[in-house]
Amino acid sequence: VQLQASGGGLVQAGDSLRLSCAASGRTFSNYVMGWFRQVPGKEREFVAVINWRGDITYYSDSVKGRFAISSDNAKNTVDLQMNSLKPEDTAVYYCAAARRVGITTDRSQYAYWGQGTQVTVSS
Repeated sequence: VQLQASGGGLVQAGDSLRLSCAASGRTFSNYVMGWFRQVPGKEREFVAVINWRGDITYYSDSVKGRFAISSDNAKNTVDLQMNSLKPEDTAVYYCAAARRVGITTDRSQYAYWGQGTQVTVSS
């Protein structure tokens, strides 16, 4: 299983950015897909998750109402639309896959990880 994240960049506070994660290597039925982020010196934290059918999502409190996760099963991609970005959203963002039916925010449940993409939000 390979995951490739893209779409990061440098934006100003209040701007929007869309991250994309392309999955390959096997079929992804019975997988959940998540986005996590990490800043230097801190643990990687959960951001958002979606089940494979795309009908169940969950967000961290810090991004709820601003970020939206979506999936395209035909393309094997999972996107993270980030709106109203804040400087505290600055981090390296990682997409991840977990072989399970129910969504989870526990990063230890995710066996597959992308390489990360940097998001920097200036004030």
